[in-house]
Amino acid sequence: MTVNNPWNAWLDAVNLCAAAQWVIALRMMRLAGGGAAAMSEAQRMVLEKVVAGAQAQLGAGMALAAGRGMAGAKRAAAKPYRRAIRANRRRLTRRR
Repeated sequence: MTVNNPWNAWLDAVNLCAAAQWVIALRMMRLAGGGAAAMSEAQRMVLEKVVAGAQAQLGAGMALAAGRGMAGAKRAAAKPYRRAIRANRRRLTRRR
């Protein structure tokens, strides 16, 4: 049995925001470099946001339909963004 502690949700949100800020900084460095890598990164950012938004809507709707309530819908909506942030951080910090 898990304890529903409000601090867990708060810390999870802070962690997600910090990871997102890290990815934004890495992306800005890539964009500042210019060239083909910057163009590719800009296109990737737009596409990822559209896909993650659609997945978040679908996940939240499915969670609500399954009866998991608003808390379950919020977790389901954050999951695609969390996955994208993790993948981008790995990709952008890889050595070339």
